[in-house]
Amino acid sequence: MNPPAACRAFAPGSIGNLACGFDVLGLALAGPGDQVLARRVHGSEVRIASITGDGGRLPREAGKNAAGAAAKAVLRELGTEVGVELELQKGLPLSAGMGGSAASAVAAAVAVDGLFGATLPEDVLLRCALAGEAVASGAAHPDNAAPSLLGGLVLVPCWTPLRTIELEVPEELMAVHVHPHTEMATREARAALGDRVALQDAVAQWGNTAALVVGLFRQDWDLIARSVEDRIAEPVRAPMVPGFQEVREAALEAGALAASLSGSGPSLFALCRGPDRAAEVARRMTDAFRKAADLDSEALISPGRAAGARILPV
Repeated sequence: MNPPAACRAFAPGSIGNLACGFDVLGLALAGPGDQVLARRVHGSEVRIASITGDGGRLPREAGKNAAGAAAKAVLRELGTEVGVELELQKGLPLSAGMGGSAASAVAAAVAVDGLFGATLPEDVLLRCALAGEAVASGAAHPDNAAPSLLGGLVLVPCWTPLRTIELEVPEELMAVHVHPHTEMATREARAALGDRVALQDAVAQWGNTAALVVGLFRQDWDLIARSVEDRIAEPVRAPMVPGFQEVREAALEAGALAASLSGSGPSLFALCRGPDRAAEVARRMTDAFRKAADLDSEALISPGRAAGARILPV
């Protein structure tokens, strides 16, 4: 069977960190995402033919673009020098705390692999996607790329070698993601954290991450609620997000299990039990952004078991 001349892939947005799991936990979102169409062309280079949905802001040079860098990494893994052209369609807003650069990288990796029969295992595809994420955000953190590729809630306990664990998720678990109409660059948000944390905060963070995993496995809603606490990034980043405290409090008052920053922000997420509760939490969070920060926002309600990347018809 001849390999296809073109392949299109979709990768969803995601919630990075989930508060207590800085750089090691991520949750896929059901809804918008990025698409990449990859096609074979003459030559041996990766080039980007077009990008839509970015307002002309993303680099068109393949080596400086998340999708382009991921495509290059896939070709290196495959050991081929076939020319590949990419068309990137951004369905996720930029600098929004939705894993946009990771989604672009994942979609490109899956699409280019699809051109050659979809032979690469998931761990290799993830490694290729992280090459794209590193170009976009300055660090190859897997908390967005892993759930965008695999779906659901993913733990990445080890980076070298790269390992992923797809966690148990209660059927009733819902995620609310609220994106205010403002931006926060991941590269700048990471730089604000520095490279040192207090020992007591590190111990608390490890304990919360472990407790969340147990709470999910046991479907212990009280334990889940107590565990989603960020002692590392939120204290530094929350003051950078207009209305953060008011929006978080509104989510908890409406019955959310927990609420915190989605990735580096400015979006917030909340975990809820059941769709009715999630709908009310979403409404209260968008109202709070408007009242506290004079910001319009968009709410997305997603099941905790959302699907990951997939190949689409060309």
